[in-house]
Amino acid sequence: MGTLPERERLSRRVKELAREVGFDLVGISPVIPPPHGESFAEWLRRGFGGEMAYLERGRAARLHPGGFLPWAKSIVSVALNYHAPLHREDAPQDGLRGWISRYAWGDDYHEIMEDDLEKLLARIRAEMGESVEGRAYVDTGPVLERDFSSLAGVGWIGKNTTIIHPRRGSWFFLGELFLSVDLESDRPIRDRCGGCDLCIRACPTGALVGPYVLDSRRCISYLTIELKGSMPRDMRPLVGDHIFGCDICQDVCPYNAKARPSSEERFWPREGQYAPDLIPLLTLTEEEFRRRFKGSAIRRAKRRGLLRNVAVALGNLRRAEAVPALTQALLEDPDPLVRGHAAWALGQIGGGAAREGLERASAQETVPEVREEIGLALDEIGRQQSADSGQQ
Repeated sequence: MGTLPERERLSRRVKELAREVGFDLVGISPVIPPPHGESFAEWLRRGFGGEMAYLERGRAARLHPGGFLPWAKSIVSVALNYHAPLHREDAPQDGLRGWISRYAWGDDYHEIMEDDLEKLLARIRAEMGESVEGRAYVDTGPVLERDFSSLAGVGWIGKNTTIIHPRRGSWFFLGELFLSVDLESDRPIRDRCGGCDLCIRACPTGALVGPYVLDSRRCISYLTIELKGSMPRDMRPLVGDHIFGCDICQDVCPYNAKARPSSEERFWPREGQYAPDLIPLLTLTEEEFRRRFKGSAIRRAKRRGLLRNVAVALGNLRRAEAVPALTQALLEDPDPLVRGHAAWALGQIGGGAAREGLERASAQETVPEVREEIGLALDEIGRQQSADSGQQ
C-alpha cells in the first residue's frame, strides 16, 4: 500500500487534531469566493439585514476572502454541538416564565470556540512548523461561515438557513480557521431538505419568506438581540414569551429529532438561564445585569434590550400579577426604551390597576416616544373596556 499524497496526509492530520481538540465536525474547503455570494449581496440589497450595518461594511471581504487574507490557502470549518435536550415541558411551572434560545443557556460560545481554534492552530504549528499562518473566526469576522461549512461538507444549508448534518441535526456553533497550508478539500453534502417546509410554516413571524431566505427584520432572534431600539408594534404580539433568540425553526426540523446531547458542560443551562422567571429580570440594575450574565451571550442584548424583551413577553402573557412590576418599571426605570415597552405591556394586560399606573406615568413622563406609548396603551385599555361592556 503506497503512502498518501502530502496534501491528503496533511488534511487528514488537521482533521484528527480538530477532533482531538474537541470539535464534533470538521471539513476543509479552498479559499474561494463563497458559492452563495451573489445571493448574499441580493439579500443585502433587499434590506433583509435590517440594522446590522456591519454586514454591509464587511461585504467586500465576505465576498472575496482571498482579498483580505491573501496568504490563506485553505479554510478549516468546524462545528461544536451545544444541544441540551431540555424542552418547554421541562421548565418550572411557577411564576411567569420567558424563553431563551438554547444556544445562550450556558457560557458564551465565542470565547469557548475561539480558544479551541487557537489550540488547534497551535497544534498545527507544532507539527507543521511555526511559519504556518492562521486566523480564527467565530461569528465575528467578515466570513460567510455557512457557505464555507457547506462547501467543506460539514452539512448543507437548510431551508431555515442553518447548517444541517444528516445524522446530527443543526444544534452546532460554527467556526473557521484560515490556514496558509495547501490542504485537500472535502466534498459538499447534498441538500436533503426535499419537500419539507416545516420550518417555514412554524415561524410565528413569517421571517422565512421563502426556502433558504430569511428576512431578519421579522426574525425573533433579530428582534430580541440585534435590534437596538424600539420593537415594531406589529411584531410584539408575535414574539410571544421569547426574551433572547428563538429556536422554533430548529425545534421542528426532523433532522433534530434524534440530536445528540452536547458533551461540553459549559453549554448546559446556568441557574436561572433556562426558562427564567420574568418579573425579577424586570428589576435588574445595570450592575446586577452585568454580574448575572457575566460570560454569557445574553450580554450582547445589553440591559435595555433584555428588559425591553421582558416587558414585551409579560405583555403577551397578559397576567395581572405582572402589573405592579411593569408599573414600577414604567415609573422608575432610567431607560426610556424599557419604560415605553412597559407601557405597551400594561396596555395589553389591561384592567383598572394597569390604567392607574399608565395615568400616573402620563403625569410625569417627559420623553415623547414614551408618552406616545402611554397614550396608545390607554387607548388599548379603553377599547378593551368598551368591548367588555358591549358583551354584557
